[in-house]
Amino acid sequence: MALEDTDIFPRLERFYDAVPRDATVTEDIGQFVLFVREGAGWHYYARPRIGGGTPSAADITAVRMRQRDLGVPEAFEWVHETTSDLLAVARSAGLDVLLAPLMVLDRAALVPDLPVAGAAIRFLDPASADFAADIAASRAVAQLGFGAPASATGAAPATDRAGALVVEPADPAQRDAVPALPEDVIADQVRRHASGRFLTGVVESPTEGILATGAVQRVGGVAEVAGVATLPSARRRGYASQLTASLARRALEAGDDLVFLSAGDDDTARLYSRVGFRRIGTACIGSPAVVAV
Repeated sequence: MALEDTDIFPRLERFYDAVPRDATVTEDIGQFVLFVREGAGWHYYARPRIGGGTPSAADITAVRMRQRDLGVPEAFEWVHETTSDLLAVARSAGLDVLLAPLMVLDRAALVPDLPVAGAAIRFLDPASADFAADIAASRAVAQLGFGAPASATGAAPATDRAGALVVEPADPAQRDAVPALPEDVIADQVRRHASGRFLTGVVESPTEGILATGAVQRVGGVAEVAGVATLPSARRRGYASQLTASLARRALEAGDDLVFLSAGDDDTARLYSRVGFRRIGTACIGSPAVVAV
């Protein structure tokens, strides 16, 4: 996929619209489509309707009221380059907006598969007898990884200079202490992986188990690398970057010609740029602003 391809943003819009549809019902609210989850699994978002106008502040309020009625997160997502006027509207309507670097894989710049220190990369098989345990460990790594600041690593001291106790970063013991996933969530993961539209990769140590995780979701020749996380005690080993490259390569091998991701911040974007991704725009993720008291 050439980075100058003018079809990238329309294809991304179709992808974002298509991904949730096999697990949700949709509700049109103003210029938004709200995806409402059916059954187990994570909740989705509201996005601007394809081909519609810029949503208004009243549309945002109406969506948030409906999300509250449903008891789901008040979440909005859009691409700034596609719906550029929405950022100011969202902020005026009381949303905090994360501006995430939107990056597309430059196939020619993708780094080769390389060994990872003390571990190996493995892709989860939904037909395996170990799949339930593997997906549970993977989800626990993601939960602990995204819940810890990027500076938390295995090298953290036990006390600071004043002698105060410093909480050690999450390690395999904490991963294994995360409660097991409900059976309906496991069943949903089996279904999604067996469809070929979803793939999970992990970095696994023979002594410490699963230490990093990431996924690819695929629709119509477009693949998104998402949820790449490392257990805090295993950071600074290059696991996230090599796993990202392996997931991207797996998507290319499956026939996807547009592979992309959204980085959490500029520092993370620089990590992804080193494995072959290039920034093309900004993914906006809106949620209610936190009011200080």
